[in-house]
Amino acid sequence: MVKYSKIEFLVACASRHVRNDEAVFGGTGMPLLAALLAKETHAPRINLISEAGFIDARPREVPLSVADSRYYYGCSASIGLIETLGFILQGGRIDVGFLGSAQIDEYGNINTTYIGPFDNPKVKLPGSGGGNDIASSAKRLIVMMTHDKRKFVKELDYMTSPGHLQGPGSRKKWSLVGNGPDVVITDMCQMDFDPDTLKIRLMTVHPGFEIQDILDNVMFEIVVPDDVPTTEEPTQEQIDIMHKLDPHGIYLGKGG
Repeated sequence: MVKYSKIEFLVACASRHVRNDEAVFGGTGMPLLAALLAKETHAPRINLISEAGFIDARPREVPLSVADSRYYYGCSASIGLIETLGFILQGGRIDVGFLGSAQIDEYGNINTTYIGPFDNPKVKLPGSGGGNDIASSAKRLIVMMTHDKRKFVKELDYMTSPGHLQGPGSRKKWSLVGNGPDVVITDMCQMDFDPDTLKIRLMTVHPGFEIQDILDNVMFEIVVPDDVPTTEEPTQEQIDIMHKLDPHGIYLGKGG
């Protein structure tokens, strides 16, 4: 039996959604680790692009930021932030982007700005960074986040990055280049979006959880198909590669 942590499960799940030959905006942290894992396993020809401008990056260990010099290793080119976000991302040349979320609603709209009222927020968060650009312009979006009822809300305190906005036709109305979120991966389940309503739909449930656990931990009505399979578990190969990429446990944790 393969032993794994919640973080390793998240990374392995996200990795499987990366397809070969895609241009990938990986970010840092778990999303980058997922992209690198995909490149080391089933998708060797992905083009990993850093926000800071490293093209076709091939780092042997996980960088600590989008401008970390580890990105230089084996990359095809190094350009600038403006060219990367403007020409490549906003030009519709990124196939898949990764984002995290502090709050998400039933249409996949994301808040990473603040929690609570605008005049007196309970928590101030980093804001958009390149998040709005990625959510608006990547052809599809993978969202990775821990599962907490407070994060799955009927109404966001603030919309930082657009998902499917108010539903079908919304993104086209606002002339957004990308197609919006494709999948939401948590430490309890995987969710995609109903093609008719574009509302979050349960896709798979991780081992050790039941459908009711998911329903009890969202603040809106989630779409539940008749058949909800159990999520595929990580393989030992995936676990080993993750720890080769993150030997110091920067993202996986020291006890991983």
